[in-house]
Amino acid sequence: VQLLESGGGLVQAGESLSLSCKASGDTICLGNMYWYRQFPEKERELVATLSIGGSTDYADAVKGRFTISRDNVKDLLYLQMSNLKPEDTAVYFCNADGGCAKNYGVDYWGQGTQVTVSS
Repeated sequence: VQLLESGGGLVQAGESLSLSCKASGDTICLGNMYWYRQFPEKERELVATLSIGGSTDYADAVKGRFTISRDNVKDLLYLQMSNLKPEDTAVYFCNADGGCAKNYGVDYWGQGTQVTVSS
C-alpha cells in the first residue's frame, strides 16, 4: 500500500484548506486511517482518526474546525480544515493501519504535505 498526500499550501488565518490522501496498491487491506502533523523539531502528533467502522476522533486543538472523511470507492482520505490558525502550520501526514491478517501491525505513511497559515 502506498499513500500520497496532496492539497497543502499557504493560506491566511481564518481560511480553509482540504487535504487529500490517495491510497494505492492493496487498499482493501487498509484499516483505521489517520492524519498526523509534525511541527519543526517536534514529534508527530495525531490530529484526526477515522476508524474502519466510521467513527471519528480529533485532537482537542482541532475539534470543531477539522473534519476527517473517507471515500472508499476512490480510495481517498480527506482532511477538511477550516478557520485555520498560524499554529496549525505543520507538515501533515496520512497514516493507515494494516487491516488484514497478512498486514496486521503494519503502519503505512505518506510523504507529507506542508500547510502554512499566515497571520
